[in-house]
Amino acid sequence: MLDGEWEAAPPPAAARDLLAAGVDPLLAPLLARRGLNDAAAAAAFLAPDLDQLHDPHDLAGLDAALELFAVTHQRGGSVWVVGDYDVDGVAATALLLASFRACGLAAQPRLPHRMEDGYGLQPSHVDEAIAAGAALLVATDCGTSARAALDRAAAAGLPVVVIDHHLPQGDPHPHAVVVNPRQPGCRYPCRDLAAAGLAFKVAVALGERLGRPLPVAALLRVACLGTIADMVPLLGENRVIAALGLTSLAGTRSPGLRQLMRQARLQPPLRATDIGFRLCPRLNAAGRLGSALPALELLLTRDAGRAAAISRELEGLNGRRQDEERRVVEEAGAIFAARSPPAPILVAWREGWHRGVVGIAASRLARELRRPVVLLSVDGARAVGSGRSVPGIELFEFLAPWQPRLERFGGHAQAIGMTVATAALESLHREWLAAAAGWPAAGHARRHLYELTLPAAAVGADLWRRLQRLEPHGEGNPQPLLRVGPLRLTRPPRPFGRGHLRARAQGADGAAVGLLG
Repeated sequence: MLDGEWEAAPPPAAARDLLAAGVDPLLAPLLARRGLNDAAAAAAFLAPDLDQLHDPHDLAGLDAALELFAVTHQRGGSVWVVGDYDVDGVAATALLLASFRACGLAAQPRLPHRMEDGYGLQPSHVDEAIAAGAALLVATDCGTSARAALDRAAAAGLPVVVIDHHLPQGDPHPHAVVVNPRQPGCRYPCRDLAAAGLAFKVAVALGERLGRPLPVAALLRVACLGTIADMVPLLGENRVIAALGLTSLAGTRSPGLRQLMRQARLQPPLRATDIGFRLCPRLNAAGRLGSALPALELLLTRDAGRAAAISRELEGLNGRRQDEERRVVEEAGAIFAARSPPAPILVAWREGWHRGVVGIAASRLARELRRPVVLLSVDGARAVGSGRSVPGIELFEFLAPWQPRLERFGGHAQAIGMTVATAALESLHREWLAAAAGWPAAGHARRHLYELTLPAAAVGADLWRRLQRLEPHGEGNPQPLLRVGPLRLTRPPRPFGRGHLRARAQGADGAAVGLLG
């Protein structure tokens, strides 16, 4: 249960214009608060369609990348695809592998092992690609800041295409062809694409270039996994990818995805929360604890028996991941609770924390404590960790000035990863606290805004149907928070399930409302 102060969110000025244009009176203020200022934008938001996708050729670097793909195809060369071990990276890798192979390009994957390789494109991956005789290396969901690896490829004469969405640090590498909507000079309308969304755009353009159009629905169902998992804003093109991907996913014939949904006990229609909290943790589990290759194989396999075996394997790994995460959350939470007053940015480190779960533990604590959280796993002289932020505070921008003192650093506005010398943690912690001391206290206050006030009689199937039009929910488009009442209990709460309560109440208008908590 949320504690703190409850307030009505101020009505957006644009809501009046939407009402005047005939937009549903219930939805008009909700749409205006999500940045929709006119009837056409509201209509597009409520009806995601392929026509709303942008031209992929507006992506800086795409045409040069397509030329490299076409030359490699013409010469019969092979592609070495290096991805990341989270859901977004695995989904992007699966999309590119499937698309390359469907277009007649030989392609092999290389997903880093979290414990053995660490994050991102490494010089050793370049050496492996050269040893395998690859004609082209493609890095996806990584590579933008991999200077050492790109230097190694340049020295060996191995062409590289980087398909990434992480924030650039410095000028692009002169050797690599970079497809990244965040790079300087790129005017692509949607800068917030996840790596899987970006891979989807590249795949569509590749199929057109090589004269082998690819099944868009099949691509979207994988692209939506990374888009939802990476918590990019579900607005604009990301919303289209997520919404259409969820629809396609519900009817998928992919043995791996069908087994995964069966393991997670999911039935259509699917919502973003189903993906974010039930499918993606299972896909993520392998990469968090070791190698993400089982998750990649699950997305690509056409063998139902193999899909069932991998799904069971991922289920067991997810149970282990939950245990590790629970321990980190409890121990870090105890560290933060012992500090008074609460700091504006919460930082903790400890030996024995599994570095594969510190990111997800930080995300959970950031939501609960409403402050940016950085957690690090200490292994001797080095600590590896992740940070997650809260709305209104860009963690990457905040920590970027300390990059010269970090061994590795990267990420985006709300999520970062870093490697740092253990001996430097105390001084860095003090400096971060001092720098964050000027943040407005309101950013951390337990203050909750509800968007609409409704009478009890308004609660029912019609309200649910109208609110469903706002799906899928996520960053930038949260589930609406409505205030219903005043209410009085007509039946004492009764426990059910695991710590839940059920009750009945009645509004001032006499309408009955069921309550679940």
